[in-house]
Amino acid sequence: MNYPYIIIDDDQESVLKTKAIAEGFSELVFAASANNYTDGLNLILEHNPKLIFLEIDPEDKTTNLSLALINELYRYLKVIPKIIITTSTKELAFEAIQYEVADYLIKPVQRIDLVKSLLKLKKAIGDDEAYLVPNQVLEKAPRLTVESATEKTIEQRLPSSEQPLILCIKSYGDYRYIDARDICYFQADNNSTDIHLNNGEMVTAFKTLKHFEGILSAPFARIHNSYIVNSNYISRIHTGNAVCYIKNTTTKIPFSKSYKENIDAIISDFANGNYLEI
Repeated sequence: MNYPYIIIDDDQESVLKTKAIAEGFSELVFAASANNYTDGLNLILEHNPKLIFLEIDPEDKTTNLSLALINELYRYLKVIPKIIITTSTKELAFEAIQYEVADYLIKPVQRIDLVKSLLKLKKAIGDDEAYLVPNQVLEKAPRLTVESATEKTIEQRLPSSEQPLILCIKSYGDYRYIDARDICYFQADNNSTDIHLNNGEMVTAFKTLKHFEGILSAPFARIHNSYIVNSNYISRIHTGNAVCYIKNTTTKIPFSKSYKENIDAIISDFANGNYLEI
């Protein structure tokens, strides 16, 4: 079986070197290459490769190459290609592991290192085809998976109009499912995030608040450096004191001037609904 691959890198020399090494594997078939975020995303969606070589810290910052490309793939693809990071810095290694990349190689990439990565990948694909489809048991519903610091991966499924978004907090083989409609707000706690539910329970996910901001949409809104709120649980907004009140609780969440536009949008949404102002 052939496994098409794409190289996304702003350094043409690196592209040629990676391609030359990959050509030593008969199963790997070169599909295309790109040097920026937009072209890379379009090529992935067009060719649906099994493998991607990705630069995430380019010299040319205008190319916008970063781990954000992986997040974007979850918007469109049910099965995410295996991704090997090829970059010149070690600083992003921990963050990259959270996305469950297949490997993280430091430039200049040595032939033997890439050979080892490809051999491991070939073995994984060849021995267990299901390895390419994580969490098949969850196909019945759209979901977002957030793993612990030990098992780090991220999966996102777009919610349909008929199905609610389900967040799955995964830790050491333990799958905790949360209906997004039950979430009142998210609160930052250093590099983790506390998820507060409408039953008073709190669940911790090992992702930053910024991560959740990037993948969640309405009714969730960032209103503070430390908070994302589900507007469906807001019972009161006091603009003078810059706080929101959470329904059926005594909880007050502050909002900051930098996110005032989001507060204004929430107020506007309330006014555009079945609304009577007295």
